[in-house]
Amino acid sequence: MDRAAVDTTIRSLIEPFNKKGVEITDATTFAGDLEFDSLTVMDFVAAIEDEFDIIISMNQQAEIENYGQLVDAVAKLSDA
Repeated sequence: MDRAAVDTTIRSLIEPFNKKGVEITDATTFAGDLEFDSLTVMDFVAAIEDEFDIIISMNQQAEIENYGQLVDAVAKLSDA
């Protein structure tokens, strides 16, 4: 799946979690900009995994700090 399609889908998935209506860019961080706590991250990751039928390991999650890294990781995993 190409990055643009992954980006569009993840943008729709992030909406319910983006309580403050933060503008999402590749540099948007989950902890800082979006203020996601660990429970929110787990719910958001579960939604992405279900949508794309992939598994994002704990190690991969630990390396993903911003939105752009997430889109890249999901694009790579959905091609695997």
